[in-house]
Amino acid sequence: MSVTSPAGAPLAWSVSGLLLAVSDALAARFGAVTVRGELSGFSRAASGHCYFSLKDGTGAPALIRCAMFRRAASLVDFSPADGQQVEARGRLALYEARGELQLVVESLQRVGAGTLYEEFLRLRARLESQGLFDAARKRALVRHPRAVGVVTSLGAAALHDVLTALARRCPQVEVVVYPALVQGVEAPASLVRALEQAGSRREVDALLLVRGGGSLEDLWSFNDERVVRAVVACPIPVVCGVGHETDITLCDLAADLRAPTPTAAAELVAPARAELEAAWRRLAQRLQQSIRGRLDHAEQRLDLLGSRAGKPVGRLATARERLQAWSLRVEGAVRRRLEREGELHDVRRQRLGQAIALAGDRQRRRLELAAARLASVDPRGVLRRGYAWLEDGQGQPVCSVRSVQPGDEVRAVLADGQVQARVQAVLPVADEPASP
Repeated sequence: MSVTSPAGAPLAWSVSGLLLAVSDALAARFGAVTVRGELSGFSRAASGHCYFSLKDGTGAPALIRCAMFRRAASLVDFSPADGQQVEARGRLALYEARGELQLVVESLQRVGAGTLYEEFLRLRARLESQGLFDAARKRALVRHPRAVGVVTSLGAAALHDVLTALARRCPQVEVVVYPALVQGVEAPASLVRALEQAGSRREVDALLLVRGGGSLEDLWSFNDERVVRAVVACPIPVVCGVGHETDITLCDLAADLRAPTPTAAAELVAPARAELEAAWRRLAQRLQQSIRGRLDHAEQRLDLLGSRAGKPVGRLATARERLQAWSLRVEGAVRRRLEREGELHDVRRQRLGQAIALAGDRQRRRLELAAARLASVDPRGVLRRGYAWLEDGQGQPVCSVRSVQPGDEVRAVLADGQVQARVQAVLPVADEPASP
């Protein structure tokens, strides 16, 4: 049905009216439909409603957004997860707030593991048969590392989590970051370069390969065969902390140690400073007790020998003085050693704080420079200098006098508003005479 004015001229649709008409046409044309596809981006809101997308299972670049309300979600007899192949039955509708086509799902049934997950299983079986996941080839971590390397994106939250955990547990340990992309088509090659760079430089005792959580597609770079083989070939022990505790990637299986999260990876690679200090105190206490026990035993032997030799008081007194002097020297040496270790820890903590502050300053300066560059190309700055943007009645830009005629209505957009005008005359600029 067309929309016309009383004079018969066509009228423009309102946005809501057009979306309502399209929604009615969809409902009348399709009714209830069943769609088979692969789950992607599944999430469950606090209200109980579920939101996800269905990807084409054949690999074609097609996707439809879906919404499943709480009543229908309560009837699902399995736990939906990304990568699963499912059949969704529901009705097509338009989400008017964004003008998006969506499928309102009324029932959801699982068909099988998605094609991406099937590829994961096939690749896992092939690499496992080649011995890449054998426990016998995995190496133990250095108990007290001097430096730790981190392979991840500079903008990832995982890097902040790792640096925070290392600063809290062992601020004396140096941290070297090897930047790499962690998602997208170029991520596998970037991760391989970072791992090879860390292996060639040999400046760290352990290497953390970390990334935050995400869907199977988001973490797929860590299932790439090139990255898995780079982890196996790395001469430095690798700790892999990718995703959340339930996420498993092929890099987790190939690494020397798997951590459930990036923070856990940082905690596994370096012992807590408090634990080390407690161990040192226990060792110092045991050493002092051992020294006192040996001194007491030696004094008893001296007393016994003195009594047997006619109690040579002078010799015993001299020996006793020597023993006491040795005891004081040993206790002083232990105390000075503990004080030096404490001072060294304080210096390393201060250096780490300064390094983090310098990194923050560099990032702020980069942000300020980017903001200045963005402001320099802002078109509103051109309008404020007295220029105007000219549009015709259809909202198209007027770039030449040949695109308007006398009597046409035009609109001039200025820095502080708009001006509606009518063309009185068109005066082309005469062509410049050709040079002789």
